[in-house]
Amino acid sequence: MMAGQAETPNLEAGNPFSEPVWETPHGLPPFARIRPEHYLPAFEAALKAHEAEIAVIAGATTPPSFADTVAALERAGLALDRVASVFYNLTGSHTNPELQAIERTIAPRLARHGSAIYLNPALWARISAIDPTREPLSEEEHRVLERYRTRFRRAGADLGEEAKARIAEIGARMAELGTQFGQNLLADESSFTLPLTGEADLAGLPPFLVAAAASAAQERGGAHTHVITLSRSLIEPFLVFSTRRDLREKAYEAWIRRGEMGGPTDNRGLIAEIVALRAERARLLGYESFAHFKLADTMAGSPDAAMELLRNVWTPAHHRAIAERERLQAIVQREGDNFALQAHDWRHYAEKLRRAEHDLDESEIKAYLPLDGVIAAAFDTASRLFGLRFDELTDVPRYHPDVRVWRVSNADGSEVGLFLGDYFARPSKRSGAWMSAFRSQERLNGTVTPIIVNVMNFARAPEGEASLLSFDDARTLFHEFGHALHGLLSDVTYPLLSGTAVSGDFVELPSQLYEHWLEQPEVLRRHARHHRSGEPMPEALLGKLLAARTFNQGFSTVEYTASAIVDMTLHLSAAGEDGLDVPAFEAEALRRIAMPAEINMRHRAPHFAHIFAGESYAAGYYSYLWSEVLDADAFDAFREAGDIFDPETAARLRKFVYGAGNLRDAREAYTGFRGRLPSIDPLLRKRGLAA
Repeated sequence: MMAGQAETPNLEAGNPFSEPVWETPHGLPPFARIRPEHYLPAFEAALKAHEAEIAVIAGATTPPSFADTVAALERAGLALDRVASVFYNLTGSHTNPELQAIERTIAPRLARHGSAIYLNPALWARISAIDPTREPLSEEEHRVLERYRTRFRRAGADLGEEAKARIAEIGARMAELGTQFGQNLLADESSFTLPLTGEADLAGLPPFLVAAAASAAQERGGAHTHVITLSRSLIEPFLVFSTRRDLREKAYEAWIRRGEMGGPTDNRGLIAEIVALRAERARLLGYESFAHFKLADTMAGSPDAAMELLRNVWTPAHHRAIAERERLQAIVQREGDNFALQAHDWRHYAEKLRRAEHDLDESEIKAYLPLDGVIAAAFDTASRLFGLRFDELTDVPRYHPDVRVWRVSNADGSEVGLFLGDYFARPSKRSGAWMSAFRSQERLNGTVTPIIVNVMNFARAPEGEASLLSFDDARTLFHEFGHALHGLLSDVTYPLLSGTAVSGDFVELPSQLYEHWLEQPEVLRRHARHHRSGEPMPEALLGKLLAARTFNQGFSTVEYTASAIVDMTLHLSAAGEDGLDVPAFEAEALRRIAMPAEINMRHRAPHFAHIFAGESYAAGYYSYLWSEVLDADAFDAFREAGDIFDPETAARLRKFVYGAGNLRDAREAYTGFRGRLPSIDPLLRKRGLAA
């Protein structure tokens, strides 16, 4: 079957998923022709087809070989992959009640399907019996076989029948709970608006934020002239600039209480059940806790290793945050106010301190960071590192008018893949920023080039105006584009190893490493240009921006690290009782680490989608910090070479990190690039926390 083919048998004509090949530019999904009613029949037909393929593989009577078992598994399920990739990309980025209803129906069905494969005794027997000494296997084939065996064992393939049945039940229920968690969170985020009903409500807001609030109001139906929503790109600058302390408090309370508003969208009961089920599954698999289960297959290897890193960073970050708090409180008092600084005040007074110390105004920076300019900077960096070219395509299918599409090619013109950018917040999109794939790179089923998407939630500017990014927004764009490059540059044969399918505490290395180039004067001088005049950022402003890079890092590190510690603590609980009092557990965990009252966790449990809407980051939120140890050390390789675009260093980076997928163990991959394992010292210097 060639690239783009994924025939779904027994599906009625007229359903786009019945077509073995989509006759669209670059094989993009024909979004305009796919309707909600097409998904369930397509899922059912694809599931039946995959079940039949698995039955043939498991029921073979010949001695098992890599080709007829593992490679056959890798060729199976293409139709299901195609339906699921389109469907789940849309439920995250452009959903509606019809898609949400389908999601609630199909999630447990897919979970049961996956369990049936990994708990199939005949299939596991064939995989276990493959003898690499009897057939010549390449290095990649050895890796695929090892990963399949690990996956099957971790899914419960070695358990007895009763335990297998319970594992399957847990998987189906977890799929239901994760889906409901995410939908509840989107409902809370979409339903809240803070109307700003006059000049007094707009006090302190710079023009870019007033314009963004007007656009948000228009998008929400125009009942108010200006609104603040729970999109991070609106609420965070509102907390920075608004001089209305009462409105800051109201907005902040809504922001931190997403998922615990009471009523049908309250996530606290779901969390208790999720934690209990994860603990039960870990015990069935022979692990002390879910955290021990999760980290056994990571670069860290154990919860103790992850917690040691978190503690090593927490101590200096906590000291610095306390010092920052005292300086902010002093500003409050100097201004004649008599209140104690609270969490909804921190960003506002931190901005005042930054202006005083660095003469730096956030709105002044934004003028030099229009969205198009930051996109160009991200593309130019990839071109200088990896020889890539980006050509925008206009006459191609897209799932929303906001989506932009680029053809990505190598220096010789050969196609690398397609990159989709979906940058603006809207009510149909979940919050946050992420990378996903409509199609992943592989060579087993023909030459399959990837279709990668980055989804953001930036505030939209009024018609005819440039959308301006904060420096944090620009960093987010570079971060997600680093993930995109990990998918685009993948160079593997087997789908199982493609792109970002790596250890959970290694997957953030390509994204966080890419952020470093945004902070380089060489990049900013070229691309940070005024959105109206096109003039480059003045050297004085550039210098102030770079000098302030570690400003407020105590706060930033504490709010992140607290979330990671609570995540790990929650999943180290072996009991995982149904009666878990989520806010009480969270409060006690924070009390034990002396969390400053003026700082909240970056993600409180009821809206912690990373760890409860799915399982990728559960007992794994530490991975951002673990990967930051890697990325800070990795960028030093370019500094040591004397050129941030050094060709030899970039070639090693592409070979061992961006292009390698999961061809190697994470430690082996990093050592291949750097020649050694990393040190924590560059991370502490990067965050300004070194002694």
